[in-house]
Amino acid sequence: MSERVSTLRTVGEHIELEVGDDIANSPRYNEDIAPTKASQRTWSRWNVASLWVGMAICVPTYTLGGVLTAYFGLSVSEALWTILVANAVVLIPLTLNAFPGTRYGIPCPVVLRASFGIIGSNVPSLIRAVVACGWFGVQTLFGGIAIHILLSSLFDGWAALGGTGEVLGFFIFWVANIAVVLRGSESIKLLETLAAPLLLIVALGLMFWALPKISVDELLAVPANRPEGSSFFKYFMGGLTAMVGFWATLSLNIPDFSRYARSQRSQVIGQIIGLPLTMFLFSGLGVVLTAASLELVGETIADPVNLIGHIDSPAWVFLAMLMIILATISTNTAANIVSPTNSFQNIAPRYINENRGVLITGVIGILLMSWELLKKLGWLESDVSVESLYSNWLLGYSSLLGPIAGIMIVDYFLVKNQEYDLLALYQDNAGYPAWNIAGMVAFLIPVGLTIIAITTGYLSWFYDYGWFTGSILGGIIYYLVARGEARSTS
Repeated sequence: MSERVSTLRTVGEHIELEVGDDIANSPRYNEDIAPTKASQRTWSRWNVASLWVGMAICVPTYTLGGVLTAYFGLSVSEALWTILVANAVVLIPLTLNAFPGTRYGIPCPVVLRASFGIIGSNVPSLIRAVVACGWFGVQTLFGGIAIHILLSSLFDGWAALGGTGEVLGFFIFWVANIAVVLRGSESIKLLETLAAPLLLIVALGLMFWALPKISVDELLAVPANRPEGSSFFKYFMGGLTAMVGFWATLSLNIPDFSRYARSQRSQVIGQIIGLPLTMFLFSGLGVVLTAASLELVGETIADPVNLIGHIDSPAWVFLAMLMIILATISTNTAANIVSPTNSFQNIAPRYINENRGVLITGVIGILLMSWELLKKLGWLESDVSVESLYSNWLLGYSSLLGPIAGIMIVDYFLVKNQEYDLLALYQDNAGYPAWNIAGMVAFLIPVGLTIIAITTGYLSWFYDYGWFTGSILGGIIYYLVARGEARSTS
């Protein structure tokens, strides 16, 4: 019997792959990272917008303003402006890197095969995956606290468990997240669509509870805690880099979601509607309520879970915790499980399918949060807080992810001219190299400069503005090296 050969066809603005024996038998292919069919590309602009509302309304977003005022020396009003500008900036790589996902229906690791090589794509994919697993652990921790507070409002015996109850909540929440993702992309789409309006209700409810008890004008007038006479620009750029770094992860793996979009117009408009305003309003709410929490409940509280726990109404606490749990699941499943799941599959698609990738992600998330779980059980003492961990992490990992974003954009729009050889992306020795020298060089040089800046103190500006310096330098180097290789082989 003759081998059935894979073919391509154009459906509207989409390229669709009809899988034959050549691709089906390739070690670089499985059904979970295969290009989506045209019939699977059902996400409208409102589904994309709901995705961003669901991801943006979460505990870390709420705490971003506090991070900017406490760790980056900005005033409350400066922090709000920084968040707004950062999310306008990050829309650029988000929408641009979504284009190949929408056109070809391919996830992020397969997109990276074009610029880093069939095997080399695992380097940026796994860097992204580890970051996502860490965020999965952080979000699951907050979700576990919400479950603990919810159950404590119902059962006195559960409240008496203290930190042990929070650890049990962590694992309950972990199971809920894994279960949603194992049900597939339509399950995530449905969750995000249902969650978006409910999450907005939580944000409005918090605002209406707090506003009568505080003076917004006084909060906005609170001066910054940076040294008197110091340059605003330096602190602003540091905060801006960290805030861009917050979604620098999604600017890489946005193809994981845009592969389900109906059209380029749907993904672009959906992201514009869903991201900047939601981030600004919810993180702005966090700035105001964190600054006002001393007046509201007698102590400074930087996250909404514990703040809501101080509301003197068990019924409202129960309802709010349900919403917080839903909010955190909607963020965690989309932002922190889908990407590493695809990345782990990319290593060995024949052996790691979607279900196994999800479980690997979940286990690594537990391991990365194990120190905090042990603290809650009283088995470990540590002064490291989760807030300080991810405030430092934001700046650090944005330095690593910036070059990848720049390389992806330059490769698709300037080097490949928006044309991929889709069949070759799923095969060895079929058009794309195992390791793309241009991609690796363009990535390693900015990373090397970042390491020099961290270890020696020289070029500190390169690290301080890590995402911007890394993405621009990475893109320029990639373009020059890729064009040079093209000229040498022509």
